[in-house]
Amino acid sequence: MLEGRTVAVVIPAFDEEALVATTIQGVPVIPRSRYLGNAVLSLLTKIASGYWHVADSQSGYTAASREILEQLDLDRIYPRYGFPNDMLVHLNVWNARVRDIPSRPVYGVGERSGIKIRKVVPSISWLLLKGFFWRMREKYVIRDFHPLVFFYALGFLMTLLGLGLGIAEVVLRIMGNAVSVGTVVLVALLLIFGSQFTLFAMWFDMESNKDLR
Repeated sequence: MLEGRTVAVVIPAFDEEALVATTIQGVPVIPRSRYLGNAVLSLLTKIASGYWHVADSQSGYTAASREILEQLDLDRIYPRYGFPNDMLVHLNVWNARVRDIPSRPVYGVGERSGIKIRKVVPSISWLLLKGFFWRMREKYVIRDFHPLVFFYALGFLMTLLGLGLGIAEVVLRIMGNAVSVGTVVLVALLLIFGSQFTLFAMWFDMESNKDLR
């Protein structure tokens, strides 16, 4: 079902299965709050979807070929403001080639957007978090195994342990308790190795998807 979703079924003019409209850089009329929200969500979408080359995922327009749409479970894709983000996550699982096309947004012509940044950013961020783990499972565990899942798992685990232990040590220090040097070193090592494992996992993901453009 495509009702209420911004998808155009097209005869591809390129070799890609999908085209995503990207806001032209340097356009001065974009409201600052929207520009900041777009930047944050576009960055999170790169990580969640694996399409690191897609500059702006928030334009809301996506054109896809009939062949790729027939493979997607369209009823599973989020139908509201997070649709273009969730669409990219699903496209990546099917290894669809996606290309940016330039577009120029038009503002200040009397329209009133119903988007509230404070509500949309957290809700789409949560959607992308779920989409990220779903893509990891579907693409790199079920369909074809890739060791980057271990790098992500170790990276997240070490980072969370480092943050948790670090916060606990700060609280103990504020309460007047002594903090051992060994514990400080352990926190530092957990955070360093956690960030390294996570960055390596991102690099593996980029390499795995570099041909999908």
